[in-house]
Amino acid sequence: MNSEIFKRFRTVDIIIVTGIILALIVGFFTYKNFRQTASQQIEAVSKISFQVFIRGVTLTGNEIPLKAKEKTFICIRNVPYTDLDVLDVKAERKKVVLPVLNSKKVMVVEDVSQANMYDITVTLTDTAKITKDGAVVGGNKIKIGLPITLEGEDYKFNGTVSDLKVMPQTDDEKFHNSLSSNDNV
Repeated sequence: MNSEIFKRFRTVDIIIVTGIILALIVGFFTYKNFRQTASQQIEAVSKISFQVFIRGVTLTGNEIPLKAKEKTFICIRNVPYTDLDVLDVKAERKKVVLPVLNSKKVMVVEDVSQANMYDITVTLTDTAKITKDGAVVGGNKIKIGLPITLEGEDYKFNGTVSDLKVMPQTDDEKFHNSLSSNDNV
């Protein structure tokens, strides 16, 4: 009689029933907090500042189009994100290392053969979700080496994240984070 019952079921039916049972088991363990979901992995929400290094920008105008205390639109991995505040902009002309005659010393001077070539470091700020893996902005982990595009009214520069700092939380932010962590319980 048992063999007749199994003959009625097809392989597809057995796979579907097994999948449903597995989904119920995973749901039970998630409900009982044995398994962490994405919302439970967020340890805090904090302000971050990160630097974007833009190498080899050719500018023939008199000024750098990026300015501190303004906003710039960013794309992370070619996905549009949002406008961020620019904290600082440092632009340096390309340099060249020259040996000093009759000495073992060298000197660094601006490269006159590339007079309009600049390396730019832009410091940006945003609010990020802090996880055990790092800061998350717009669904992307912000880490050194991440490609970012800065775009404004009259520029579009491609760069990479070269530094990241999590700013200390204020008392108000600590209070907010403690309230939101109590909501997950």
